[in-house]
Amino acid sequence: MEADMSLLSLVTRASFLVQIVMMILLGASVLSWIIIVLKFKILKLAKEEAIRFEDQFWSGINLSDLYQQVKRKAETRRGVARIFEVGFAEYLRTHKNKTNTAMMLASVQRSMKVAVTREEDSLDSHLSMLATIGSISPYIGLFGTVWGIMRSFIALGAVEHASLAMVAPGIAEALIATAMGLFAAIPAVIAYNRYAEKVDRLSSTYENFAEEFATILQRQSHATGEVA
Repeated sequence: MEADMSLLSLVTRASFLVQIVMMILLGASVLSWIIIVLKFKILKLAKEEAIRFEDQFWSGINLSDLYQQVKRKAETRRGVARIFEVGFAEYLRTHKNKTNTAMMLASVQRSMKVAVTREEDSLDSHLSMLATIGSISPYIGLFGTVWGIMRSFIALGAVEHASLAMVAPGIAEALIATAMGLFAAIPAVIAYNRYAEKVDRLSSTYENFAEEFATILQRQSHATGEVA
């Protein structure tokens, strides 16, 4: 009698431990794709917002007016806009207290540095999960494969007349675990590398903006001593 070698049959006939391995890998794959889709949207939106805000910032708009606009729009208070809001709020506070320029600049830079770090942490969120899935999934799949092949050869040793047909289904179902491990790992690794690069670029954008904004505030304080 010819063995049923369909994929569904191989999965349903696999040992309980191999089935658990397959379920873990399936869950890891689903989780990684959810993170991949969500991070794609988040990073795309962050880049678009950074470009839009910087265009507005460098258009020559009055900084006080821009600050009020940012405060009124809670949905845009992230990324570069959030860094600007924190920095300008600190500038207004220190300026109101008539703090000298050096202390004012140091205070503004510290505030914006904290804001930059928080924005970077937000961008980095869940990327470590992609890295984890990408690194451990092949080994989980390999464990299922080793276990399945071991069971097949143990069963083979218990019969007097062995044949390849007897172990082929067991080996095939075991190799499915390896395939599922790779299926979960490869997209996760590719997405992690790609998104890590995007996060680095956005981080550089945030840090550069913070430095440029601090320089503008310093020049403005030296020139007029008033808010533009």
